[in-house]
Amino acid sequence: MSSNDTIADTTKPETPEPSGERKPGLGRRFGLSGKLLLLTTLFVMIAEIMIYVPSIANFRIMWLNDRLASAHTAALVLDAAPRGMVPESLVQQLLDSIGAKAVVMKMDQTRRMLAGNDFSADEIDQLVDVRNVSADRAIVDAFLTLLTDDDTKLVRALGPAPRGGEFLEIVVEESRLRQAMWQYSRNIMLLSLAISIFTAALVYFTLHFLLVRPMNRITRNIMEFRREPENPTRIIAPSRRTDEVGIAQRELSEMQHDLASMLHNKSRLSALGLAVSKINHDLRNLLSSAQLFSDRLAALPDPQVQRFAPKLMRSLEFAIAFCQSTLSYGAAQEAAPDRKPISFEALVEEVRDTLVVQPKSAIRWIFSIERNMTIDADHDQMLRVIINIARNAIQALESRAPNDPSRDQIRITGRREGAVAVIELSDTGPGMPPKSRLHLFEAFQSAGRPGGTGLGLAIAAELVQAHGGDIRLVDGTIGATFRITIPDRAVDLQPWRDAQSG
Repeated sequence: MSSNDTIADTTKPETPEPSGERKPGLGRRFGLSGKLLLLTTLFVMIAEIMIYVPSIANFRIMWLNDRLASAHTAALVLDAAPRGMVPESLVQQLLDSIGAKAVVMKMDQTRRMLAGNDFSADEIDQLVDVRNVSADRAIVDAFLTLLTDDDTKLVRALGPAPRGGEFLEIVVEESRLRQAMWQYSRNIMLLSLAISIFTAALVYFTLHFLLVRPMNRITRNIMEFRREPENPTRIIAPSRRTDEVGIAQRELSEMQHDLASMLHNKSRLSALGLAVSKINHDLRNLLSSAQLFSDRLAALPDPQVQRFAPKLMRSLEFAIAFCQSTLSYGAAQEAAPDRKPISFEALVEEVRDTLVVQPKSAIRWIFSIERNMTIDADHDQMLRVIINIARNAIQALESRAPNDPSRDQIRITGRREGAVAVIELSDTGPGMPPKSRLHLFEAFQSAGRPGGTGLGLAIAAELVQAHGGDIRLVDGTIGATFRITIPDRAVDLQPWRDAQSG
C-alpha cells in the first residue's frame, strides 16, 4: 500500500469502545467487497443466460441442418441409383450415418422415400422447416425439446432438395437431438462459469482497489476520528487522486480540520467561562466597593468632582452589569432582548461618555444621526454592541499614537429605512487584516491586537441576531466600517381586533 493510501497512525492506546459500537469488519458478515463480488457474478451469469437462450435455439437448427446436409449427399446417391439396386444394408448404413429414421424428397409434386425404417406418423412430435424459421419459434421449440422426456417422439425436418427438388425431408429421433442439446448446454454452462469467475474476479479486484478499499479507509478514519476528534493524528491524509474519491478525501480532511479547530475553540470558551466564574464574585465585590466610594465622591462640593462623578458612577454600574453578562456568552444563549423604543442619539452620547475619559480626546467623534431617530431594541444590549465595536475602533486608532483629530476619527451614522434602523460605525484606522476577515464574528478568531480575546465582535453579532438584525463589514471603505440593521418588531393586531370586536 502506498503512502497516499495509509492512514496516519498514533502511538496513543485506543480507548475502549462504547457498548454497541462495532469495529470495522467485526460482526459484519457481508461488506462492500462481498456484495460487489456477489453482484458482479450474478450480473455476469444473467448476461450468460441471455446469451444461452438464443444460442441453444441456434444449436438445434444447426444440428438439424447438419443432418439435412448429410441427407442431401445420400439423396444424390439414392436418387441416381436405379430403384431396388441399392442393398438394404447400404441404405441402413446411410441412415445410421445421417442419424435419421427416413429420408424423403419431394420433386414435381411427388414425395419419394429414398430410405426409411418403419415408424408411425403419430410419433412425429415437431415439424421444423429450417428454410424459414422465426427466432421466437426456434427458442420455444428448443426448450420444448429440452423439457420433453418422451424418447419415442420423432422430429420431422425440412430443407433444400438436390437436383431441383422442392424440399428434402428427414425424420430423426428427438432423444438424440435432446441429448446433443444437453451436452451443448453443459459445455456452455462450464464455459459461462469460467468466464463469469474470470470476469467477476477482474471486475471485483479493479473496483476493490479503485473504490472499495478507499471507501473502507474513509470509513475507518471516520470511526477513529469520532473517538478522538481533537487528536490531529486522526485527521485523514488525502491522496492525490483527482476523481470523486479524492475530492471526498480532501473535503473530509478539511471538515475534520475545521471540526477539530472548532472543538478546540469550544474548549477554550469553556475554560474561559470557568475562569470568569471563579473571579466574577470577587471582581463584583471590588466594583461594588468602588461604587460606594463614588457615591461618597458625588457628595463633595468640588465642581470637577460634580462633573465627573456621574460618569464614574455610570461606568461602574455598566462595569458591574458587563461583568455579570460576560458569563452569559458561555451559556447556551443570551437573554431575550427586552425591546422598547430608545433614542439612538442618547445611546451614542452614553457610549462616548463611557469610552472617552479625557476631556479633550485626540480621537475625533463625528455623529450623523437623523433627528429624533429611535430604535426598537434592548437598551443595555445595544449599548454593549456599540461599545464593543467602538472600543475596537479606538484601540485600532490608538495603535498609531500620537493621535491627530484631523486624521484619527470615529464616525457613527444612523437613519431609518421604513421599519428598519440602519447604523454604521466606521473609523479611519488601518482596517481589518485579511486573516481576521475570514472568521470575523467567531469567538477567539478575530482578535487583531496583542492581548485581545476576539470576543467583542462575536458578542455583538450574537446580540444583533437576537434582535432579528444583521451585522457585517462593509468592503471598500477607509479603515473599518460595520453596518448594523435592526428591524422593528411586527405589530400584533390580535389585541386590536379583540377590542374592535368587543
